[in-house]
Formats: sequence, C-alpha cells, structure tokens
Amino acid sequence: MKILSVNAGSSSLKFNCIELPERKELISGYFEKIGLADSFYSIKMNGEKVKKEASIKDHSDAIKYLIQELLENNVIKSLEEIDGVGHRLVHGGDKYNKSVLIDDDVIKTVEELSSLAPLHNPANIVGVKAFREAMPNTPMVGVFDTAFHQTMAKKEYLYPVPMKWYEDYNVRKYGFHGTSHKYITKKVQEMLGKDDVNIISCHIGSGGSICCVKNGKSIDTTMGFSPNAGIMMGTRCGDIDYSMIPYIMKKTGMSIEEVDNILNKQSGLYGISGEYSDHRDIEEAMNNGNETAKLANDMYIDRIVDYIAKYYVKLDGKVDALVFTAGLGENAREFREAIINRLGSLNIKLDENANNSIASYLDIHEGKISASDSSVPVYVIPTNEELMIALDTMELITK
Repeated sequence: MKILSVNAGSSSLKFNCIELPERKELISGYFEKIGLADSFYSIKMNGEKVKKEASIKDHSDAIKYLIQELLENNVIKSLEEIDGVGHRLVHGGDKYNKSVLIDDDVIKTVEELSSLAPLHNPANIVGVKAFREAMPNTPMVGVFDTAFHQTMAKKEYLYPVPMKWYEDYNVRKYGFHGTSHKYITKKVQEMLGKDDVNIISCHIGSGGSICCVKNGKSIDTTMGFSPNAGIMMGTRCGDIDYSMIPYIMKKTGMSIEEVDNILNKQSGLYGISGEYSDHRDIEEAMNNGNETAKLANDMYIDRIVDYIAKYYVKLDGKVDALVFTAGLGENAREFREAIINRLGSLNIKLDENANNSIASYLDIHEGKISASDSSVPVYVIPTNEELMIALDTMELITK
C-alpha cells in the first residue's frame, strides 16, 4: 500500500510517499515559494537530494510536478497505485479527537476553525482541495496536530478566565505537535510491549513542546491556545506574564499585531541572544564565549526542566520513559546532558557514553541514554510525523 503524507503551507508543499506496512519511504519532496517568481522544489530518493527550478503558480502546479516525479522515478505506474493521501491539518479545535476521512463537511468545519489558526488552516485546506481535484478517486484523510491532546481533562484545558470566553469563543488549551507526540507514544508502546505507557515526551526543535502521557493518552501539554505557550523556543517566548503586552504597547506605541509578531518571531533564543534562533548557532557562540548565548541556553534548559519535573509529579513518579525527539532533542548531546543533570533530585541519571553516541550526524539515531540505576529510562527517539500520518491514513481507508 502506497500512501502520500502531505503538509501544505501557504507557499509550500511537503510530501512523503511511504509504502506500508513496510514503513519504507519511497520518495519525498518539498515545494517552496509557490506563487512566487523564484519557486523551486527538491526531491529526495535513495538518500540523494536533487533541487529543481520550476514555475509553480499555485498548489495545483505543485501537485502536477509531484505526480510527474512519482511517475518518472517509477514510484508508481499510475495514480491508481496511490491508495490514500494523508493531510496534516493544524487545528481541529475540540471537534476532532482523531484523524478522519475528509469530506465536504470536514473541509467546512476546518475552514470555520481558521480563526484559531489563521496562518495554517486556510493553507492546509488549499492543499486538500488541490489534491481532491487532481486525485478525485483517492481517499483523503485529515490528521490534526491538536487531536492527540483532546484526551486532556477539563481542569487541564480550561484557563481561569471567564467561562463565557470558552463557551462563546472557544478559548482553551488545545496543544500542538500532537502527531509527533502520538508517534513517540506508539513507538514506546511497541518498544515496551504494552499500551498503558506513562511518558514525558520532549519534542524540542525550532518549536518545542512537552507532553505528559498517562496510560497511552495525553493528559497535559505545554502548548496552549496557541503554539506560543509553554517553553521558550527558537523565536517564540513561551509562557509570559500577559501584563507586559499592554505595558509595552503604551511605552512604545506598538499595535497588538506588532507585539504579537515580536513574541512569536523575535523572542525566545533569538530575543535573548540578540541574533540566534537556531540552537546550533547558540552552541557555537557559547563556545566562543558569548555570554548572552549562554544565558539564552540556560533559560531554555530551565524551562524544559521545570515542565519535566511538573509532569513527573503529575505521573506520581511512575514514568516508563522520558523521551527526547525532534531536531534539537535528537541531536544536541550537550543540551540533553545539561537537562538530565538538572534532574538528579528525581534520581534520573545519564549514561554519558550512550548519550554522546547518539546524533543523526553520527548515523546513530536512537537509543537509551540513561544510566542503569536511573529512576526513569531516558531515550532518544527520532520523530516521524509523516509516517504517523501515513499509518493513520492506512487505518482509516482499510476499515
């Protein structure tokens, strides 16, 4: 069975073609600057990546090139070999607690939820519509970033604000990165051979969130009404005192939109260091004696440790696995070490040799990095949201 996993942005389209149940990636690609004069795309197959210039006026054009690449690279002989297309949809509100087959009603609902994700939902739906037009006989599945967290209890997802805000305007914690946290949960379940796993899943990349999983279900997560809540990130501030917003507006004359843009795109590591949003640059600057880079790194570690400790208590210390995943979690060995060394009061201990051996550039991607006497096993597990989308798609179309 061949499944396309698709992630459509306003001017981009990312795809993977995965063969199931073998879980083999056949080809992947990324279309960029759709609708602009300098549009292009890249294709990766058999470990080799090729960049191609192309005139891509809209998402329909991107899909034409995509299909052309599938045929020319002998991934398929005809479109009938694509059994399903799974679409990443960012926001399903509280309407969807699992992936669904996409029909007109689903599209309408996701469009209605666009006020909750104005930069993402409209772009996602553009991709869905373009694929439905190009492949009208192929089932489409929507996989929501928010779905995995819909098992949170009301006491966890409500904010202590007027209940009317929730009842009339849908103000609540939704959580994001759900597809990644769901994949990590599934991997730990397979690894340990049981479904009722308790996990603290740390998805740390340019964006980051931590998820508390009890008995295989999300019971809390750091991101909230928007992805800007929780830990600080590459350019996002994470949790702050909201009172600084009107204060800064009065002091500077900035609009709410300008302040919101700064909190999303000029804060976090970038805001503190003054120039670096990528942690690799932070590490290099630290090694060169840059004190603000060190401060940014220390603040980042503090906030991650705070949430790990909180979720450890929420799970009564009965934690089957603490997992690091995503770009930074999978590769930043010194960063992981600094976090785990701060968890000594919980008797969580690092195996330095194991930790130092795992990073994608070392070609060792996953493994256990905790010491044998650690109270909680600690793992590095690469996330694979595209595979999770494909697995959900296969499950729905084969029912």
